[in-house]
Amino acid sequence: MESGALIPLSIFYIPSFGTINPIWTMKLSMDILPASFLDLGALNKLERACFDKDAWPFLDLLAVLTYSDVIRLKAVDDGQMIGFVAGDPHPSQGFSWIATIGVLPEYQRKGIGRQLLRACEAQLKTPRVRLSVRASNAGAIRLYEQEGYHRADVWQAYYNDGEAALIMEKEREI
Repeated sequence: MESGALIPLSIFYIPSFGTINPIWTMKLSMDILPASFLDLGALNKLERACFDKDAWPFLDLLAVLTYSDVIRLKAVDDGQMIGFVAGDPHPSQGFSWIATIGVLPEYQRKGIGRQLLRACEAQLKTPRVRLSVRASNAGAIRLYEQEGYHRADVWQAYYNDGEAALIMEKEREI
């Protein structure tokens, strides 16, 4: 999606007229930029909005924003952080982890997560990339499958409420 692309808010259905084309009222001028420790407050808010009870603690967010090898990117629209991704490379093991990826709920389903994922993957120089996702998060699982990830493992009772995490992996040529 190009910066400044128009995003369809919804498709309306009116019984007497049938389906009407999307209403193009929201203009998104998003940029993907490197994130730093200066983004800690915004990342903390985004993490809470996206993951609620599974949000990373403040010190973990500080760590992901300061560890030297971590790839960290933010999606910004009109000066506001609307998405974030962190990639943790493990070159000696031949893989990297997408440690976290999230998009504010009101910006989801607009291709932002896909763009963040691709941008992060492009900077990771390992032949395999892994990530974890809630087993019930069908939308995210579908996105990851569309991007070439397959289910590699299940970690039972991974999340605070006891839900399992799917471990997904993508193999690629570097």
